[in-house]
Amino acid sequence: MKASSRSAAVAALLALATAAAAAVESDPLPVPAGGGRADAVRLYNDGVALLVARDFREAQARFEAALAVDGELAEAHNNLAYALRMQGSHNFAASLAHYNRAIALKPNLAQAYMYRGVLFSQQGDMERARADLAMLRTLDRALAARLERALAGDVGTGREGIAAQYE
Repeated sequence: MKASSRSAAVAALLALATAAAAAVESDPLPVPAGGGRADAVRLYNDGVALLVARDFREAQARFEAALAVDGELAEAHNNLAYALRMQGSHNFAASLAHYNRAIALKPNLAQAYMYRGVLFSQQGDMERARADLAMLRTLDRALAARLERALAGDVGTGREGIAAQYE
């Protein structure tokens, strides 16, 4: 492959990864120096990259591995819930359990309220979806606006849309 073709391919992949990253529940975390927590965070960050690539089954495996090392990693519970939910409604109960655990561990994790609200709406439980919206308004107004649009049936398109949540 010529250098210019290789550069164009790399640029295209970076653009795709940047656009897809908007859908990721939680960003990669800084890896602490040494110890089990560092191993868990590395596994978690691998899972985030797989979410960006929309490889939900492999992302699930990485988040489960991260949680086997450090079961208190709220972001891993949150993204595991997302990966499970994106694989189909047969995973909704497990997804809900992980969203709940993420929130119990880190009550200010706005993304968990956002996507648990989406899950509730997918299950037809609008009362609990609206309760998550109310909490989200106190944590992150931008995410609250996205959830509000989703609950109104306007899932949007592009980087700011959450249409992918309903696949």
